[in-house]
Amino acid sequence: MADRMRVERLEVSVGGLSRRQLMTSLTSRGILVNGNAETLLEDVAFRDRSPRPVVVTERTVAELGLPGGATLPQIFEVAQQQGLLLCPVDTGPYLRLGLNGQMESRDSVMSSGRAPDGGLTVAAEVLSHDDEYPKGFYLRVVDGQAWLRGYRCDDEHMWSPDDRFIFQLPPSA
Repeated sequence: MADRMRVERLEVSVGGLSRRQLMTSLTSRGILVNGNAETLLEDVAFRDRSPRPVVVTERTVAELGLPGGATLPQIFEVAQQQGLLLCPVDTGPYLRLGLNGQMESRDSVMSSGRAPDGGLTVAAEVLSHDDEYPKGFYLRVVDGQAWLRGYRCDDEHMWSPDDRFIFQLPPSA
């Protein structure tokens, strides 16, 4: 699709803000968060850490070689076999702060049991294997409003071939 910005290579500074500073930064830029994102932001993974550069890229499930779709564990395994890395757990909010020009969703449905149109799911290690605990973040723009949203799914959920993920590039890339 030529009508949207694709993340080919983007360096993001991840870390360096306390939880409170991070939330203030998101709020001051008009970025909305859902309850699942708030739950993730309260996790110990978001304790104060020194900032570090993380270089990310975007791939669809089909571009990873999974044209029929796949589960999250399958997507992560195939991506890692191709040399892509999972992002640090705290990448999502910093990516949301640093990513401009994300395609606006064509629909405004916020929760439908599938990845939303225009959403970018941040591929990161899951913090809990409890299916009721959010698995990670995705970024979305709805009606001109930037969102940082958390999502939940189980290991059986099938992601579609068009679903878009953000992975970390290895340091040498």
